[in-house]
Amino acid sequence: MNGKEKGSSVKTVPVKVGPWTIGGEKFTIIAGPCSIESYEHFLETAQAVKQRGAAMLRGGLFKLRTHPDSFQGLEAEGLDLAKRVLQEVQLPFFSEVTDPRQIGDLMDVVDVFQVGSRNMYNYSLLKELGQVSKPVLLKRSFSGTIKEWLLAAEYIAKAGNSQIILCERGIRTFETATRNTFDINAIAFIKQNSPFPILADPSHGTGKRSLVTPVALAATAAGADGLLLEVHPQPDQALSDGYQTLNFDEFENLVEKTKKLLPLLGRQLQEPL
Repeated sequence: MNGKEKGSSVKTVPVKVGPWTIGGEKFTIIAGPCSIESYEHFLETAQAVKQRGAAMLRGGLFKLRTHPDSFQGLEAEGLDLAKRVLQEVQLPFFSEVTDPRQIGDLMDVVDVFQVGSRNMYNYSLLKELGQVSKPVLLKRSFSGTIKEWLLAAEYIAKAGNSQIILCERGIRTFETATRNTFDINAIAFIKQNSPFPILADPSHGTGKRSLVTPVALAATAAGADGLLLEVHPQPDQALSDGYQTLNFDEFENLVEKTKKLLPLLGRQLQEPL
């Protein structure tokens, strides 16, 4: 688990999420809004991504934002709202936890706790998540090396929770044409050197809506076990990250292209119930 090259690929250990697994033969698409904005907005988006091929749902309730005046999410007020939508759509749910004190509130809402880029080095949070019984999605920090990323995962595992899913979401480099530099190398490296499943987040990885689909397909070809995508009915009106968010038609187009690519890789898309 320490990320040292061994000369031959390390077998991925799948992580069970609801009735499915991430990291097995099936390829998983997790999609939804960057931030949950209202009951109607979340329900519309959840139904749309499920109809178009997403097997799991994402949505932010607690958001860490660079600018203090930016929308921080519905926070605790959105918990009951999210529960109502999840009862209707019946999809496993990923949502970000930003503080150890939120774990109890999120425990009966989420199926997977997401640790965002800014919290990869929050070892107190990682240790607390090591004591829960649900999977943890660990995003790579925008300044984190692969070694540091894997060591962060070890904090969770050593505290008792080995249900860890990694997510490459781009790193900060000298390049300014895109929001981040998506590290395709990391996808292939993790598949060869770590037992943890690996997802790709091309939304944050590029910060440009037009680049999400080509980078998602490249990550799929490189061996990613799934995609984490931001989708919104009207991205230009989204309260957060609309510039990197797909609309419903764009999401459907990406799913269809992914379906055509996966057989060449010996995989199939994980279909929603």
